[in-house]
Amino acid sequence: MSALELIRATARLGGREVLKGVDISVAEGELVAVVGHNGAGKSSAIRALAGLLPLTSGEARLGGTELAALSLRERAARAAYLPQERHIAWNLPAVEIAALGAPFLSGAEAIATARAALAEVEAGRLADRGVADMSGGERARVLLARALAAGANALLADEPIAGLDPETQLLVLERLRARATAGQAVLISLHDLTLTARYADRVIVLDNGQVVADGPPLDALKPHRMVQVFGLEARWIDSPDGPLLSASRYSPEAGSGVR
Repeated sequence: MSALELIRATARLGGREVLKGVDISVAEGELVAVVGHNGAGKSSAIRALAGLLPLTSGEARLGGTELAALSLRERAARAAYLPQERHIAWNLPAVEIAALGAPFLSGAEAIATARAALAEVEAGRLADRGVADMSGGERARVLLARALAAGANALLADEPIAGLDPETQLLVLERLRARATAGQAVLISLHDLTLTARYADRVIVLDNGQVVADGPPLDALKPHRMVQVFGLEARWIDSPDGPLLSASRYSPEAGSGVR
């Protein structure tokens, strides 16, 4: 049974159809990355699973149950959500922000869970510092800790490494990979295709609101699809740390040997 599932999901946003019969499933213990150009529907798919974007047709399911049939508490127990937006309105200590991810625990238990989550993302030293006094990368770690503190069966993360320095990008993906290995279902949206291939079990490629590929990273991101979806002439290079992408902008005028 899938922990996260969109079934023939269609949705509109601002008068535009942003999802067009999308099928997505993520099992417990699996890290799935959604990729595509800007506006392809990645955030819309994640927001639909989080219950933040109503579907015009199809279904969103958490743990096999349709989202609409679940109470807000049941949704929170089944899926944690890490949005793109990192704005925090109040200058609260990091530990209190992270503890918001565990609203069903007692105060002391929530704080203890928050401190453990901060340590997991190597931000324990920030626990008592106000989030307004942090860099953007430090706040990103705090917000990831909040999502990890939830202890939900599934985790939805919308562009969790956007705008982060390379070391923090790797830290975030390592922690999400570890959570999947420990049994959570993890669905993330990414733009970095090299990191996608390194960390994801499976890649879903969205184009104009539709799924055009779903499979192991190098199958989903074959050279011909890189041309069609991303406008890149690309090839994969083996390395000890995983596949590396060598790419340039595709020029139809120049011709291409890509198949």
